[in-house]
Amino acid sequence: MVRSLWSAATGMNAQQTNVDTIANNLANVNSVGYKAQNAQFKSLLYQTLQTKTTTANGDPKPTTSQVGLGVRTSSINSIFTQGSLLASEIDTSFAISGDGFFAVRGNDGNTYYTRNGDFTWAIGANGGMTLTNHDGLPVLTETGRPIAVDRSYIANRLSISQDGEVCYPDELNNPQPIGITIGLYQFNNPGGLVRVGDTLFAASDASGAALNEATNPNVQRSKVIQGYLEGSNVSVADEMVNLIVAQRAYEMNSKAITTSDSMMDTANNLKR
Repeated sequence: MVRSLWSAATGMNAQQTNVDTIANNLANVNSVGYKAQNAQFKSLLYQTLQTKTTTANGDPKPTTSQVGLGVRTSSINSIFTQGSLLASEIDTSFAISGDGFFAVRGNDGNTYYTRNGDFTWAIGANGGMTLTNHDGLPVLTETGRPIAVDRSYIANRLSISQDGEVCYPDELNNPQPIGITIGLYQFNNPGGLVRVGDTLFAASDASGAALNEATNPNVQRSKVIQGYLEGSNVSVADEMVNLIVAQRAYEMNSKAITTSDSMMDTANNLKR
C-alpha cells in the first residue's frame, strides 16, 4: 500500500517537471531563435516480490513477480528544427537557413552559439563599430574575431550577403565585400548543447566541438538572410495538447494517492 503512495508521488513530481517544460515553451513562443524542449521519463527500480520457483509437482515457473517503484525525469531534450522566418525592417536582423549557429563572445571570454540573429551595431571607444547582440556581446567572424569596422563606414549602408560576407557599396552603389565574414558553426550533436539562457548555447562533450562551416568541407553550408529573424519552433497547438495530457496524468497520480489513503483508512477501521 505504501508503494502506491510513493509511486504516485514520483508520478506527480515527474508531471510537474513536464508542465514546467511546456510552460517554458509557451512563454517563449515569441522569443527569437528559441528552440522548444520536451521532457522524457524512465521507470525507477523494480522490487521483486517473488523469484523464479517451481510448482508442487516440480514444474518450473519461469516468471517472477516484480512491481515498479515509480518514474523519474530522465532528460529534457531540445528540438532544433527550423523556425519560421519573420520579416524585419531592421538592417541588422539576420536569420539562418540551415543547421548553422552564430557565435558570440561572452563576458567571461568563452564562445557561445545562438540562432538569434537580432543584432545591432555598437559604437566603440575609438569611434569604430562592432556588431553585437542586444546584450552587447560581439558577434564573431569565421576566424573567431569580433566583427568590427572603422569609423569610415556608415552603419545603414552595410549589408550581408547570403554567404555571410559584410559588404559596402562602391562608387556605382554596388555592394562589395570588405573582407569580413560572419562565422557560422555546426555541431555533430546539437542536442548535446548546454543552454546558458537568452537563447545562447555552450558546447559540451556531448555536442562535440564546433564545426566551422568556412573550413569544414563535410558540412552543408547555411545561408544568412538579411531582413529576417528566425522565430521559435514552438507549436502552440501541440504544446496545449501536451499540457492537457500532462494535467490528466497528474490528476490520475493524485487519484492513486487518494485511493491508497482510502484503502489504508478502511484497513485501519477493520478492528472496530
